[in-house]
Amino acid sequence: MKKAAAIAAILSLTGVLYAGGAKAVAPVEAPVAPIPPTISPIPAYIGLGLLASFVDRDPCPCNGADLSDRRAGGILRLGYDFNNYFGIEARGLRTFGNNVFSKVTHYGLYLKPQYHFADQANVYGLLGYGHTVVDYTNGIRSSHNPKNGLSFGGGIEYDFGKDKPLEGVYDRVFDGQGDQEKGWGMWIDVQHLLRNEGVMHTDSNIVSVGITYDF
Repeated sequence: MKKAAAIAAILSLTGVLYAGGAKAVAPVEAPVAPIPPTISPIPAYIGLGLLASFVDRDPCPCNGADLSDRRAGGILRLGYDFNNYFGIEARGLRTFGNNVFSKVTHYGLYLKPQYHFADQANVYGLLGYGHTVVDYTNGIRSSHNPKNGLSFGGGIEYDFGKDKPLEGVYDRVFDGQGDQEKGWGMWIDVQHLLRNEGVMHTDSNIVSVGITYDF
């Protein structure tokens, strides 16, 4: 009887506590950190710009005068970045006008070593093989001077886009550096196109500037 009375007293006390408003404590759940999305830009770009060509030729046998000409033109660039130090680029360019003293046409494929010295800028070099044609027309005589061979140059690129690290994580460590971020940018460079050691010793060089879009 004493045991039954003790159990009844405990049950009675428990009922009083619940009636008095005691509440059960809910289990605590640990917060789950959100997983940032992966940003996967395409490491390719396109560029379109203007150029100034500088063509110089050995003195003409007829009068001993140096032949020099300066012309404007357009240039197209297509490139792909393998990593933050190395890429490849195809180029095509042509000076404007048909009946000019020195019309220059050039296209080639280049290795593109590069170095990012800031979050939005990088310097680069160009080393490759190209086909260059310089057509001369001076009203009296004309000539066609094609040449295949080494072409080289270098320049600087600047990215107008702003890196947004809070919006996700790049899946490659070099994305978002230099000009390797989706968006618009610009470049300026110099390039040596042609040096012909034959009878028509001709040097052809350009300075180009333009805009790029990284995908």
